[in-house]
Amino acid sequence: MALKATICKARLQVADMDRHYYGEHVLTVARHPSETDERMMLRLLAFARHAHPDLAFGRGVSTDDEPDLWLRSLTGEIELWIQLGQPDEREIRRACGRSRQVVIYTYGGHGSRLWWEQLAGKLRTLANLTVIDVAPETVAELGRLAARGMDLNATLQDGMMWLATPEASVEVGVEIRQQASAAQ
Repeated sequence: MALKATICKARLQVADMDRHYYGEHVLTVARHPSETDERMMLRLLAFARHAHPDLAFGRGVSTDDEPDLWLRSLTGEIELWIQLGQPDEREIRRACGRSRQVVIYTYGGHGSRLWWEQLAGKLRTLANLTVIDVAPETVAELGRLAARGMDLNATLQDGMMWLATPEASVEVGVEIRQQASAAQ
C-alpha cells in the first residue's frame, strides 16, 4: 500500500520591504512521504522570498517535469521556475530554456558545496539562473517550525529574511552563489 502525502496548512503573512510586496497567502502544502519537514519548510521559505498572488507549488517531489514552485503568466509561459536540491546540469539547462527566470535553492551543506564546485563553471553562462544556498543551521531551525497547521510571518528587508511563528523566529542565512543578470 502506497503512503499518502501529509497535508499541512499554512497562513503566510509576507512583508517584503525590498520588493514592496505585502500580502497574506493561505497555502495547502502536500508533504510527500519521502519529504522531510526541513524540505517542506524550505518550499515555504522559497514561496515567501518570491511571493506573488499567482505563485504555485508544483506537483511534488516525484514529478520530474515540474519545479517545486512556479509562476506562470496568463498565456501559460513560465515566468519563474524554483527548484530545491541539487539538480543535474541537463535539468538546469532545460529549466533555463523553458522559463524566464530560474532559482535553485541548495541546502545540503558540504554536499551542496561540492555540487556547486562541479557545476559552477558550466552554469555561469546561464544569464537567467540564480543559485542560493541555505545554511544547514537555518535548515534545521526551519524544520523545528513545521506543523500540520502553521501561522507564519516572513519579513524581508535589506537582503535579510526572518521567518517566524508565534512561538519562534528564524533568521534565514543564505549565500548567493550565482545571481541572474538584471536584464532578465
